[in-house]
Amino acid sequence: MFGRPARAATRSASRPAAMSALPAPRQIDAGPLSVGYVEMGPADGPVVMLLHGWPYDIHSFAEVAPMLAADGYRVVVPYLRGYGTTIFRSAATPRNAQQAALATDAIALMDALAIRRAIFAGFDWGARTADCVAALWPERCIGLVSVSGYLIGSQRANAVPLAPKAELSWWYQFYFATERGRLGYARNTKDFNRLIWQLASPRWNFDDATYDRSARAFENPDHVAVVIHNYRWRLGLAEGEARYDAIETRLAAFPSITVPAITMEGDANGAPHPAPETYRARFAGRYAHRLISGGVGHNLPQEAPASFADAIRAVAA
Repeated sequence: MFGRPARAATRSASRPAAMSALPAPRQIDAGPLSVGYVEMGPADGPVVMLLHGWPYDIHSFAEVAPMLAADGYRVVVPYLRGYGTTIFRSAATPRNAQQAALATDAIALMDALAIRRAIFAGFDWGARTADCVAALWPERCIGLVSVSGYLIGSQRANAVPLAPKAELSWWYQFYFATERGRLGYARNTKDFNRLIWQLASPRWNFDDATYDRSARAFENPDHVAVVIHNYRWRLGLAEGEARYDAIETRLAAFPSITVPAITMEGDANGAPHPAPETYRARFAGRYAHRLISGGVGHNLPQEAPASFADAIRAVAA
């Protein structure tokens, strides 16, 4: 077990904080992508990879990254494929967002930056990606911080119907399965994603400037295609790429995570998420779960940055 965290440092749900600034993104070729990423902290510090989710961007870590950099960590925050300045290097590459593709993106970025090992921390798509890396490439992962726990999935598992209340919470997944949904998301991306922010974090009173800063990342030319593929692939309605088949086979066996890990959950997370007791057995190494109180929703690193940074320090210790 990890030491007990300090009292959860959360932002008042009724008062937005002043926005922190990240440095301008850099660009590097990594696998099929030209990846846009922010880097902070000393070049020789222990590396922390911070991975955002949908529909968010690197600014989910606008306060976490400077905190960790000040502690001496080398902090790398990439835009995922389909977000911000991350673009595909070839027009012929499928706009694929299956979990294995995102996981190998992370490994390719580490290789491009000559990073041998890193602490991985993320939420939503970013947590799933971090879980995949920790499970399949533990030699590259020092430790893991994963909001909502073990999120590795498979098309076969996703084919099993859930209870009606749980199915209702996935309304947008079924919307995206239709051509109407694809067109609707393309036409109303900014408004749609703002609605998701509100539903996923019902007590987070973010202001227009905070949302608009992240919404610029959705103007990526591949954003809609990547998002639609991600959710259709999960339901078995879209094909993946054959080169990822072996990785998906391993992930479908739900491999254990053996690296030191902390899972986290906000007490007001309005997005679909599993209960901690359902995934505890997937973590075979040093492990703790932290419930962050104070009206914290789905975007935990932006809503409770001090608590998220504290978890990263704990797995690094």
